[in-house]
Amino acid sequence: MKDNNKGFIYFICMVSAMGGLLFGYDWVVIGGAKPFYELYFGITDSPVMQGVAMTTALVGCLVGAMVAGALADRYGRKPLLTTAAVLFTISAIGTGLFNDFTLFNIARFVGGVGIGVASALSPMYIAEVSPANIRGRMVSLNQMTIVLGILAAQIVNMLLARDTSVAASQAWNVEWGWRWMFWAETVPAALFLVMSSFIPESPVFERIKSEKLKVKSEQASLRQLLQPRYRRVLWLGLVIAVFQQWCGTNVIFNYAQEIFVGAGFDVDGMFINIVITGIANVMFTFVALYTIERWGRRTLMLLGAGGLGVIYFVLGLCYWQGVTGVMMVLLVVTAISVYAMTLGPVTWTLLAEVFPHRIRGVAMSTCTFALWVGCCTLTFSFPSMNAVLGSNGTFWTYSLICLMAFLFLWQRCPETKGKSLEELERSLVEQNSK
Repeated sequence: MKDNNKGFIYFICMVSAMGGLLFGYDWVVIGGAKPFYELYFGITDSPVMQGVAMTTALVGCLVGAMVAGALADRYGRKPLLTTAAVLFTISAIGTGLFNDFTLFNIARFVGGVGIGVASALSPMYIAEVSPANIRGRMVSLNQMTIVLGILAAQIVNMLLARDTSVAASQAWNVEWGWRWMFWAETVPAALFLVMSSFIPESPVFERIKSEKLKVKSEQASLRQLLQPRYRRVLWLGLVIAVFQQWCGTNVIFNYAQEIFVGAGFDVDGMFINIVITGIANVMFTFVALYTIERWGRRTLMLLGAGGLGVIYFVLGLCYWQGVTGVMMVLLVVTAISVYAMTLGPVTWTLLAEVFPHRIRGVAMSTCTFALWVGCCTLTFSFPSMNAVLGSNGTFWTYSLICLMAFLFLWQRCPETKGKSLEELERSLVEQNSK
């Protein structure tokens, strides 16, 4: 791609980033639908079935992330992005359509596969088509669309849910409300499917084909990724990916009810605070679009790890001392804001930049798989940690994790801004292998 063709570059990056929009929406929409489909399927007294419904999409994420890289290296980035759009569309229709709990979960699994594929390929594709001087900003667009998708799901859920104190409205919620929450995703999913047909294949994949790499002998594989020359950069990618989840910020979205109720808010206050955190998430992701090329990736990662470590330590102190009210909301919003302008977008940017082009697909897939493992373990561990350690102990644990990550990033995280992917390959792999 030529630098003077920025309009076209912006267009194809925005189309690819629609995968992030659907990723964010599909990931969060189930939270608003949860109280209603549980009543519909009769699982309100079955924690196991409730857990199944909440995790089938995450299992699909793991599958999608696991296969995305190898398939993208074999067939190209564009066909896989189109496949993700198809999966999102099928899932959006099927999840709301099915009256059987098993089929409902199958539809959620299909959507999860789409999330896994999109989360691995969208940032990678954007990095490969973008000039070095705007690459960070372009990849950050993917994170921007993720948080917009999250906010869209929160708003759609709030608008569709009718007054639960009125019997007729509650009956509508249980019969139809949760269905329309999922069906609303069909519109952006279909748009992504149509628009993906207008984007070109990644120039990196075209270069790989032009070099005539033989599938059997030279195609990127996990065995090739584990070669000594790649281990250092692979370790960097895995730690960054898992830390983005285990920094703890996403539990605020997944367990907002427990966090805000523990901070002294009733149900109405909880919903208001969820919207506030969603707005802060979007606003400070916009900030990241401007700071990522000016401050650099390394600086923002250190700021995120250090800043969240301090905020979580203070948040733990407040829980310990029984502080409630506005102070707690400010701390939570500050944590979301720091994450949104640092670890949220910069993680995807670094993962898309640090790997050589011959293994980028399988490496990105491996790291995205690790990220979703981190998401699953974070999601499942929070209730137990909260019960055993209390809210104060839980956030102090996240603070310690952030401190450990800060030390690791200080030693290992490179600065990648303004460098071409070829320059990064030489500095991060070729020099370290000598």
